[in-house]
Amino acid sequence: MTAFGIEDAEHLMRTMFAPWVGELNLKAIAFDAAGGDFMMPANPRLVHGGGVVCGQATASAADTVAVMTLSALNGRFRLCTTVDLTTHFIRPLKPGNVDIRVDVLSNGKRMAYVRIEMRASGDARIAVSATGAFAYMAD
Repeated sequence: MTAFGIEDAEHLMRTMFAPWVGELNLKAIAFDAAGGDFMMPANPRLVHGGGVVCGQATASAADTVAVMTLSALNGRFRLCTTVDLTTHFIRPLKPGNVDIRVDVLSNGKRMAYVRIEMRASGDARIAVSATGAFAYMAD
């Protein structure tokens, strides 16, 4: 397996995703054999009128970090498309940094499945949980 690290994830973020996704300012922290860790820094532009981080931002972050984690486990970016992303908003995320963990449940030749958990930094309680299915478009 070719190494895919933090710099590769940053490059992927700049070149493969829509420009507005870059406004999430997602930071890859580490990759391991089971998945990856990320941080979404505090950003007042992601807070809605109710005073909490908006669900659209967390759902977009979940989808994005899943693709970056699959790239890390594959050693390269493989063109893929989201088949399903189910997101559960368990508790509000107050403005601040968000810690994100992606666990790859299955990574096959044509499909991959992931679980994503988000927590307010410093809080052990899960605020957002998501599962995703991704179809690889090419080898």
